[in-house]
Amino acid sequence: MGEMEAPGGDLGDVDAVTRAVLTASRLLVAVSARSLAEVEDRVTLPQFRMLVVLSTRGATKLVALADLLQVAPSTAMRMVDRLIAAGLADRQANPDNRRETLLTLTDEGRLTVENVTMRRRQEIAAIVARMAPAQRVGLVEALDAFNEAGGEPGVPDLPDAELHPLGWSDARSGHGV
Repeated sequence: MGEMEAPGGDLGDVDAVTRAVLTASRLLVAVSARSLAEVEDRVTLPQFRMLVVLSTRGATKLVALADLLQVAPSTAMRMVDRLIAAGLADRQANPDNRRETLLTLTDEGRLTVENVTMRRRQEIAAIVARMAPAQRVGLVEALDAFNEAGGEPGVPDLPDAELHPLGWSDARSGHGV
């Protein structure tokens, strides 16, 4: 294999695909930011990530939550305190071990996650709807291959909140998300 070649094509092809993926990632970040705009006065992006984890995992201990978010427990505690003050999360004694505290979403927290996810899904659906049917098929194939190459599992029929909410798979993070 020559210096300018890579498996499956030359470096120019890899560069073109990389540029296209970077552009798409900017679009998806913009969609994500817009979907959070309605709640940004109450919830930061890291706090929203915490809400998503709580929505997918249910009642969770602080140490486990910090581990999943890859932050220090003290950082997670400050985030939890802010979410509790905003009425989006709550602390409860673990019924199986009264010395442990579990963190959960309130109904308002659950609704916040659902609304943000719904706005994100609607905007992505509107973008996809503007594509020709053949382009949509090609996009699904390309994204499936991209996800597989990146080690991200494909779960086509689950709502967004049930996928790995933090952008990593179990194997790469070392965590059971």
